[in-house]
Formats: sequence, structure tokens, C-alpha cells
Amino acid sequence: MAVALRGGGLVAPAIHDAADIDLDELMARLKDLVTRTRAGRLRRAELAESTITVSNLGDQGVESILGVVYPPQVALVGFGRIVDRPWVVGGLIGVRPTVTVSLAADHRATDGATGARYLQAVTQLLQQPEEL
Repeated sequence: MAVALRGGGLVAPAIHDAADIDLDELMARLKDLVTRTRAGRLRRAELAESTITVSNLGDQGVESILGVVYPPQVALVGFGRIVDRPWVVGGLIGVRPTVTVSLAADHRATDGATGARYLQAVTQLLQQPEEL
């Protein structure tokens, strides 16, 4: 998770084995990680072995992110702010909340097809948050 420091700068500490943690525990660990990052109390392991950075600039009003991969990580997933847009559902136009999700990936570690499958999985989860 990319964490902005109050004095300026950015740190990308890791939550290891995030895929194996339920959502409530993941959110608790994320809150703790952000607090400790800003207090300068990270553990060495939290600054190593990360693979994907998640960046959310939506709270800053940014609609989309064109991320840069920070080695040794292999990808950055960016979330913009939620925006109401016209959307067609069942042949009818309505207004829906939408978010732009982007992916920057190191092609030495993965390829565009894998990235597309990842973004599709994120899309499915965001459309059915009760499944999280």
C-alpha cells in the first residue's frame, strides 16, 4: 500500500499474504500499517518482499492514476475517485457510481493477459462487494 508521509514523501510497505486474510483483518492490518508508517515504526520485513502496490488518490480528487512500478515490486494498481457517470444496464441509461482502476506492470515479471485477468477479478469484486 502506498502511504503518503505527512512531512512529504511516499513509502510502500507490505502486508504479507494479503490474499489469505479475511477483509476485516486486512482492513485492521492496513490501518495499523498506515499508523506505524507515519510514526516511523515499520518493521524491516514490511519494507521488503512486496509484489504489488495499491495506490488510491481518489480522496485527493484524482480520477485516474498512471502509476510507476517501484522495484522490487512488479505492479501498481491505482484507484481514482468515485464519479457518477451515465451507464447502460439492461438497455436503459442511468447514472452509476464508477471508479477508474489502472494497472502498471513490469513485463519482465508478467504480461498484459495476466494483468487483464487481474483487473477483471477486481471489477467483479467491486460489483459484488458482499462477496468480499
